[in-house]
Amino acid sequence: MKFSTLLATLVLSAAAQAATFTVEKTATGGAVVKIDGDFFTELVVDQANKTYLWPIIGAGGVTMTRAYPMKTVEGEQHDHPHHRGLCFGHENIGGYDTWAEAATFPAGSKNADRIKHLGAIKLREITEMKGGETAVLVTVSDYLEAEGKKTCEEVRKYTFAVKGDTRVIDVDIDLIATEGDTLVDDKKDAGLSIRVPTEMAVEIEKNKKGTGHILNSEGHTDADAWAKRASWCDYYGTVGGQQVGVAMLNHPSSFRFPTPWHVRTYGLFTANPFGTKSLDPKADTGAYTLKKGEKTTLRHRFIFHKGDAKDAKIAEAFAEYAKEK
Repeated sequence: MKFSTLLATLVLSAAAQAATFTVEKTATGGAVVKIDGDFFTELVVDQANKTYLWPIIGAGGVTMTRAYPMKTVEGEQHDHPHHRGLCFGHENIGGYDTWAEAATFPAGSKNADRIKHLGAIKLREITEMKGGETAVLVTVSDYLEAEGKKTCEEVRKYTFAVKGDTRVIDVDIDLIATEGDTLVDDKKDAGLSIRVPTEMAVEIEKNKKGTGHILNSEGHTDADAWAKRASWCDYYGTVGGQQVGVAMLNHPSSFRFPTPWHVRTYGLFTANPFGTKSLDPKADTGAYTLKKGEKTTLRHRFIFHKGDAKDAKIAEAFAEYAKEK
């Protein structure tokens, strides 16, 4: 066989093996993303005071998000009902809280007063939805106060891809002060999050270990990774007998890179560039005012991988991501 023929055959073979994404709108106004006809994730828009991706099927077909509170599964942790799949929230933008939700504060809760300040991130429209070798989903959402008045706006772009045996979701968020000057407060409970499966937590509950570990780009591990700044952080463990993980990378162009990580041993995994003093009492406050017409841009990449951070070459993956414009 001639080299040119062999090369053409290899190219065609690679093309045949390339993943094909489809994106379909749901009856509720969200969207379902599929890879080669198989479910990858859903954008859920009608079940909480914010939008979120859930469930997310990662490398090896493993579900990489806790089911609660969307489903009650025996053996799972049933804490923090506002930790929904992959989502963004903030305790105080423009005076209102999109991190928590009503279910966060049961009757008699010491923090019940926070219910008065609960806001919402309400999907207005999906402006782009396309599949192919990658999938793209662009949403425009309004941030609303308790009475429904708009306080600011968000444009969020999801890009879905397959790279080797990993699955990738890029999440780019622009927070835009459309309605006037907007306070973005320094809060511990803020940022882009994913709640990992219970089995993969470092510690499922006090004195009960899970299979998981946390590692960041600076070498901090498990509980020591909390509140530390790093360019990436990886949460990995065993789920259903498979060693898998999810890494979150923080792009150098993202707001306050490298971000502090509000990553908890019980399974919360959040990149929080807004909480400086709330995460480190020695730091200056991170509160700031977004002037009318200005925006804050957040850029992150989620890599759903097999093995641990070393196996998945997360440091190398970050170096590649950092070069992207």
